[in-house]
Amino acid sequence: MIKAAYLHIPFCEHICHYCDFNKVYLKGQPVNEYIEAIGREMELTLSEFPTRSLDSIFVGGGTPTSLNEQQLYQFCESINKNLPKSDTLEYTFEANPGDLSKEKLQILKDAGVNRISLGVQTFNEELLKKIGRVHKAKDVYQSVENAKRIGFENISIDLIFSLPTQTVRDFKDSLTEAFSLDIPHYSAYSLIIEPKTVFYNLLKKGKLPTPGEDVEANMYEILMEEMEKHGFNQYEISNFSKAGFESKHNLTYWNNEYYYGFGAGAHSYVNGRRRSNIGPLKRYMEQLNQHVLPILEDHPVSKEEQMEEEMFLGLRKTKGISIPHFTEKFGTNPMEIFASELDDLTNKKWIEVNNDTIYLTKKGRLLGNEVFQAFLGVI
Repeated sequence: MIKAAYLHIPFCEHICHYCDFNKVYLKGQPVNEYIEAIGREMELTLSEFPTRSLDSIFVGGGTPTSLNEQQLYQFCESINKNLPKSDTLEYTFEANPGDLSKEKLQILKDAGVNRISLGVQTFNEELLKKIGRVHKAKDVYQSVENAKRIGFENISIDLIFSLPTQTVRDFKDSLTEAFSLDIPHYSAYSLIIEPKTVFYNLLKKGKLPTPGEDVEANMYEILMEEMEKHGFNQYEISNFSKAGFESKHNLTYWNNEYYYGFGAGAHSYVNGRRRSNIGPLKRYMEQLNQHVLPILEDHPVSKEEQMEEEMFLGLRKTKGISIPHFTEKFGTNPMEIFASELDDLTNKKWIEVNNDTIYLTKKGRLLGNEVFQAFLGVI
């Protein structure tokens, strides 16, 4: 059963130097037509792959709150019309601190949105400029205060560490500021430099002074220590929350469960098939204007691929992989099918097997990508 939906708004007023998501500058774009098209996609998809109710809706981008108030209202109306919701729905909107007005927050609240995720990245204003962000630290405090006043209790912020020229002291200071917000969820990621970004081009020219792997590892260890000290549970490699505020949407991915993906360039995993949508807006909308789903790729996932994905996605969670659940789901024990890989990773002290569970050690969390790669193309 499909329990989650991701919706993509590709519009941005400014493009960040590290971002490789499908996005376009907002100015002059056919925003209203795009909102109509994504509504049509929801309608067509739900007729092909119906579900009773969703536990999670996540609107990301791009910058969803770059829509004006009328567009935001219409978009939320379209979601409410097309997507069935459970009584315990987690309904998240991503937002930039600089463009989250009280009026927009009220529109979201009235539409049933109950979780806000703010792209903060750092509280150091020099670093914000260097990475292409246009908000200021004061915008973060104001946005969080406004959201709380309007009635949002479930608020999350994203942080990035290992930014160009960032020091350990800078990162510690950002964490101190982050904790002062008194919110229940934090996501924190190390900077990954992707092709087709400003940072990638600078790196190729030797003009991007990154802190280096040792400093990055040190920052991650500080992150884990500080989160634990402040009462936040690390339920996934990059996600920390107070009890009961774990992101249902994040866990959909790490539990390797089905989800819809709507919008230009969005990905979905439905009924054993991974699909990706056409990215360019014009082509995406042309398909939907002809009542054709805008699918770029459609890949049936074999049982072998599903088992590999179950391992490298599930190990992202702190509680790891349940051996009985895996065995029930696939009819085979992961300790047998991945015996040599698991022995090797256990000997390196990157994973542990305990009480019917396979999970990363603290050392393994620092080397997550190397652990995950061990399961690719094994079967």
